[in-house]
Amino acid sequence: MMTKGYIFDYGGTLDTGGCHWGRLIGECYRRCGVPVSEKLFREAYVYAERELGKNPIVQPDYSFHKTLEVKLAIEMEYLERADPHFHTADYHQAVLDMLYQNTIRQTTRSREVVKTLAKQYPLVLVTNFYGNMHQVLSEFGFDGIFDQVVESAVVGIRKPDSRIFTLGVEALGLKAEEVTVVGDSYDKDIVPAHEAGCKTIWLKGLGWTEEQPDGAVADRIITDIEQLLESH
Repeated sequence: MMTKGYIFDYGGTLDTGGCHWGRLIGECYRRCGVPVSEKLFREAYVYAERELGKNPIVQPDYSFHKTLEVKLAIEMEYLERADPHFHTADYHQAVLDMLYQNTIRQTTRSREVVKTLAKQYPLVLVTNFYGNMHQVLSEFGFDGIFDQVVESAVVGIRKPDSRIFTLGVEALGLKAEEVTVVGDSYDKDIVPAHEAGCKTIWLKGLGWTEEQPDGAVADRIITDIEQLLESH
């Protein structure tokens, strides 16, 4: 059956071009000369993600810049507690600036792709985020492109629960088999979207670990978001 509408993931798909945020932040740490081991950085990253996930730290009016600033502060405070020689003030701004500029570049590319698709298809965003997704979309010029946004912090369902994709399908007003889901996470996007009955396109980039899934349930695998336009 032909695709009649698209569901997009946001984090790791539209804002990093398929690179896991942990990988991207770790690379920026390295480029900014942050003196931290891979093991300790990963601990700090996971700690910050959990803190942001379980506590209402990010407010609905927070920009992405503010969200990223807070996320990095939590990570670096963890590093400071683990290493008395580490001083957050020495690195926070440099890493923040590098990451934010990278996000501007990636969202600019992604925005042109989804704007092109939106001329032909209805689009819905389905994302695990902190409750400020509309503010972030406005910040990066995605206003008016998506018909609806299904955000985990708002609907109370998080990926990899396939029900969040069912909500996306319902928002499109289509049958699941008429919808194609685009996401970077095989486990959190592709597998549950497949379970919900959708077609899937896996934007395969650098993951959190070196182990790569076999991609068996993905209907299509791409490595650059602009490849979505090749058949249109």
